[in-house]
Amino acid sequence: MRAIKRVLAVGALAAPLVLGCAGLAAAHDGVGADFNHGQFVANEEGAGLADVNSEVSPDCVDHIKGWVFAGDDGVDGSYTQSGAHFGG
Repeated sequence: MRAIKRVLAVGALAAPLVLGCAGLAAAHDGVGADFNHGQFVANEEGAGLADVNSEVSPDCVDHIKGWVFAGDDGVDGSYTQSGAHFGG
């Protein structure tokens, strides 16, 4: 039962990271570059997710990074996003 709670907690807290990744995956016209890197762990100590995404396109410059871990002592995490969007 504890493992199920951990997975649910990680899933709920990872939603902003997943939505950020989905936004970066959107198609853009013109030249662009992106970088994505993620890790997931689930073991007897808990479950966690870490993700880093960066994108440069004619319309924007974005960087997103974050992590979440759920264990016996609760849930910890961090999320940072920065960027600039151009045009209309």
